[in-house]
Amino acid sequence: MTKKILFICIFFAGFLSKATFAVEPKSLGKYKNWESFVYNDGKGKVCFAQTIPTERSPKNFKRDESRLFVTFRKEEKIKNEISTTSGYAYKQSSVIANSGKNQFLFSESQGKFAWIPDGEEEFNLIKIMKKASKLSISASDLSGKKTKDLYSMMGFTKAYNTAKKSCA
Repeated sequence: MTKKILFICIFFAGFLSKATFAVEPKSLGKYKNWESFVYNDGKGKVCFAQTIPTERSPKNFKRDESRLFVTFRKEEKIKNEISTTSGYAYKQSSVIANSGKNQFLFSESQGKFAWIPDGEEEFNLIKIMKKASKLSISASDLSGKKTKDLYSMMGFTKAYNTAKKSCA
C-alpha cells in the first residue's frame, strides 16, 4: 500500500506541476470534458482518464489545480483506481463524491491526493459516473476549510473505455 501511495503522489505531483517526465504521458484522445492518456513508468504501461472541474468553490480559496482520475496499471493488475486532488493537503476522511443520492468516501488520503481503496466501491462509483451528468467532490483542508469541485461527466464513458482498452 505504501508503494502505491508513493507512486500516486510522485506521478500526479509531477504531472500537475508540468515537470518533465522521462516519458511524457501521451494523449489517447479528448472526449468533451475528459481526456485519456498512456505512458510507461518503467514498470509497465499506465493508462488513465482525467478531467478538471467546471466549477470550484469558494472562489477566493488559493489552491493548486483540481483533477479527477481513473487509472489502470496493466503490469500491477490495477483497474478502475479512482483518485482526486483538490489542490491542497486534505483533512483525513474528508473527501466525498456526490452524484444525486449517491455518496462515496475517498477514505485514503496522503497530502494533496485521495482515493477509494475498495475495488468494489470504485466500480460502483464508475457505474454512477457513466450515467451521471455531474459529480461533485467536497473536501476539507487540514484547518477544516471546506471546498467543493463540480465535474462534468460528459465524455467520461469514452475516455474511460479508451484508457481501459489501452491497458487491457
